[in-house]
Amino acid sequence: MKKYAMLTVKGAVGLLPKTFKQKLKKNSALTALYSRSLHKSGLFYGLPSKKKALAMYSYYLKRQEILLAQLLRAGSLNLQEESNLISVIILGEEKLKYTLASLNHIDHVNRIIIVSNNGPSTTINQLYNGELCVTSTLSDAFLKVINNEHVLLINSGEQLHKAALTLFQRKLKNSDVVYSDTDNKDSKGQLHSPRFFPDWDADLHFTTAYVNTAVALNSKWLKLCSSLCEADNVRTIAQVVLLLWLKKGTLNDSALKVEHLPFTLVHSSHGDEHQKRALPFVAESLRKHSVTEVTTNETPGLNVLMWPVTQSPLVSLIIPTKDAWQLVKACIESILEKTRYGNYEILLIDNGSTEQESLAYFEQIARHPKVRLLKYDHPFNYSAINNFGVKQAKGNVIGLINNDIEVISGDWLTYMVGHALRKDIGCVGAKLYYSDDRVQHAGVVMGYGGGAGHAHKYFPRFHVGYLNRLVATHRFSAVTAACLIVERDLFDKVGGLNESLAVAFNDVDFCLRIRELGYSNLYCAEAELYHHESVSRGLDVTPEKAARFNSELAYLQDTWASVIKADPAYSPNLTLRRENFSFKQKNEYGNT
Repeated sequence: MKKYAMLTVKGAVGLLPKTFKQKLKKNSALTALYSRSLHKSGLFYGLPSKKKALAMYSYYLKRQEILLAQLLRAGSLNLQEESNLISVIILGEEKLKYTLASLNHIDHVNRIIIVSNNGPSTTINQLYNGELCVTSTLSDAFLKVINNEHVLLINSGEQLHKAALTLFQRKLKNSDVVYSDTDNKDSKGQLHSPRFFPDWDADLHFTTAYVNTAVALNSKWLKLCSSLCEADNVRTIAQVVLLLWLKKGTLNDSALKVEHLPFTLVHSSHGDEHQKRALPFVAESLRKHSVTEVTTNETPGLNVLMWPVTQSPLVSLIIPTKDAWQLVKACIESILEKTRYGNYEILLIDNGSTEQESLAYFEQIARHPKVRLLKYDHPFNYSAINNFGVKQAKGNVIGLINNDIEVISGDWLTYMVGHALRKDIGCVGAKLYYSDDRVQHAGVVMGYGGGAGHAHKYFPRFHVGYLNRLVATHRFSAVTAACLIVERDLFDKVGGLNESLAVAFNDVDFCLRIRELGYSNLYCAEAELYHHESVSRGLDVTPEKAARFNSELAYLQDTWASVIKADPAYSPNLTLRRENFSFKQKNEYGNT
């Protein structure tokens, strides 16, 4: 009954005027209620209820304890072998007793430095058995650390797992900054709401300030940390991590190495308060130390960055098609009418069209000054067609565009080109919706279905996703070529798309080859378009098409086995059976 009621509600919402729907979507309480209702009615398939999520996380925690105990017993993380102790810097005094209590039983803490505007407190001294001092600024706190000691930065009120410092200290042997997964701890001591992070993602930090709880810092960065904190009046952990990243290369001309521990080692009693507090400070530091424009949206809690496109290079948008003139018309006209970025050309590649209406439309649209019509009279091969198109392109930036794409946001190309021109970014993908406003693509996760799949697939358009990752621009191992922007030099450097992959996974393979060169691939949440997926080509339902798909999947699995096994953009604690960022099921774990 609930299912049919929600179907009625969905239908009614679809009939509302667009301006009114936009107002409704800005109401976070209403959108949250709508999501919960979809979930309960079974229309938001696969996400566990709150009760089930607690049970699943409880199982995860038991498994984590077994795994950590095995690591410690093996001696691979025995801190007694370490020569360095660690100093702890605590930011603030709120709920301080919980933080100090979690540190009281850890032997290798040398001293604790509390950053507080209040002076030394007798109460504070009574809460901790070891050496403790108070200072008013984070800059001064770093100066009080004894040379050659690593540092743990932690917010007041956060509690550490008993193995946290051991794990952090060992990781710091070969890294500069270490962070872990986190969760919340309620007044009854119940652990819940884990945040299972990806490996270090600078863009996710720019947009969500996600590394905002306890982090460990290598001692070699202490003087730099002090000067950065003094210059920027730093108040949050997220800022420290950001500024170190922006200043990478200051020491030994080598990039900052940030490591992630996929265990929930930090328990917060503040929920997401530290993240919300950090966002505007991160935005302020980005404005000061980078060339990007930054705006902060308090709901859902997000920084939106637009990187400059100073010289506006020519972008060649390549659109292959066979017939399907109505799709092509909707695609090209939406580009011409809505795209604010002006310097682009459209290469429409006709792959053997026979319908007279299509041929007539293609000839007509080719008279537009921004459109060129090219003929590719060979059997369908998506990779070969696009490689052919790139050879004919005049632009320094290439856009691979499916014929069933429709532009929604006018700045889509401005955002995507801005990212593509960054020195560390390779391929840039867009946020794509089905016609019914469900998400079709928001980044590609390796390992889904044994190969690769789309993050947050089928989520409602208004949903923020897991840890805001649906609305935040950040990095993935791969993105779809249904709408992909990349510099031509990079396209040529890897030899274009792999023509042995005629239909499936050629974009994933292409992105991973770009990634092998040291570039990151990016999902741009601000570039919103519709994608009527596979409308013109059809689905792989014939035996021949199924065999071809299985062959291409096997190639992906053989060639990119290591990334499929451990995608750095996805947590090993999340399921690979659905594209919804849910917990792993019990039978997905190994024997540990």
